[in-house]
Amino acid sequence: MIDRNLNNRFRTASRPGFVLLVTLVLLVVISMLGYVLTGRVAAQKYRNQYIIDYQTARYACDSAVKYALAAMEDVNAPLISRPNEPDFSDLFHLSEQEYEQLLADWAAGKFSKKTAKSADVNDANNVKDTNSLKDFNSIHNVNVAENVTGDANLAQDINGPNEPNDPNSLTIQGPYGPPWPFVIKPVEFKIGSASVRIEVEDENAKYPLGWAMLADEDANDEATASLQTFCEWMGFDLAEMDLLNEDLEKIKEIKPFKLKFDTVFESKTTKTRMTGRSGRPRTRTTTAAVAPASVHLADFAKIFHSSLINNDLLARPTIVSTTRKESALKYMGIWASSEVNVNTAPRNVLEAVFTFGGDAPKIAEEIIQKRRLKPFETVEDLRKSLFKYSDSIKKCEKYITTHSSFFTIKVTAASGLSTVSSVIAVKKTGNKIERIAMISG
Repeated sequence: MIDRNLNNRFRTASRPGFVLLVTLVLLVVISMLGYVLTGRVAAQKYRNQYIIDYQTARYACDSAVKYALAAMEDVNAPLISRPNEPDFSDLFHLSEQEYEQLLADWAAGKFSKKTAKSADVNDANNVKDTNSLKDFNSIHNVNVAENVTGDANLAQDINGPNEPNDPNSLTIQGPYGPPWPFVIKPVEFKIGSASVRIEVEDENAKYPLGWAMLADEDANDEATASLQTFCEWMGFDLAEMDLLNEDLEKIKEIKPFKLKFDTVFESKTTKTRMTGRSGRPRTRTTTAAVAPASVHLADFAKIFHSSLINNDLLARPTIVSTTRKESALKYMGIWASSEVNVNTAPRNVLEAVFTFGGDAPKIAEEIIQKRRLKPFETVEDLRKSLFKYSDSIKKCEKYITTHSSFFTIKVTAASGLSTVSSVIAVKKTGNKIERIAMISG
């Protein structure tokens, strides 16, 4: 009897605890379900927002590409004189400390004032002109889209002189005014909610990677020495050079590079029905164009951006800095350019190209000093100005130019969580634009 009473009391006492335990379990389960549901809803909202942002950025990028291509037809970027400013030619190998010291010296006024003589010689190169995409929007009424806002945030005169004051506010001008390798000051504007940036770079100012795969067997030794000179300037060791050469040799076996690609023609022979008394079939040969020269350039542009090339090696930073991004890839033409502009190329590229003729360091130094006052008009003008090196320059004539015609246009559009970019390689002859290749990401 006593045991039965104890059991009843125990059951009565444990009932609230059991209810509490069940309640806690239910609350935990409900909390977990709520957490999972909230996470899934948030993830779905994130995915939906990303799709919206991507579509907005993609539309803005495509619109900006059309705008840039239309505006490039009228780009006429003159070379400027830079007689008393730090030169861009050797920035690629300056350490951050050396670079800051250069700017400090410039701000302290250690670079002399522009003389009246040099100003008179180069006044024609310093006049304002339509050297920015902003000007084309107003002159030619090129509408990127109906909802474009802002004024591209461009300076009125990108070739305006730097006023030495604060080293942090100084930028070393390139051959066109903006920092090398820009042809115009980067353009920034808004298309709806997307922020767009357009950059135009001079590909003729860079070392053409295709030279290492020339079909001309007589130039193989010079081409190898040229690439080695460039790689040494960029800090490559022998093992890294060998890896790069192996990649290029594999590509050369697939398709060798030429300085001038001709249009490929294909002859086709067709037979017609038997006609005439002789009963012999007539034959007719037709010739049809198969591949224009630009197709070959597009092939190499795609190859140089493929896994056949170790781009990680080329993109490896050579200068670690928060203000500069230096790497071999920045100075290397990977869009199938074949000539170097002696007016816009830095020292490492100049020495590499004149390795084909000899006296490369001396010629590069002479060019760097003379073009700061007045750009070379023609290759013949270069030979006359550097008469004692005329024989060496003559050997390099097919590799050099004094006017750039090969450019890349990089368009980047960002909206919310998404960023879209497109890079277009173009050849510009007068006002005519020929699109070579385009890579989007």
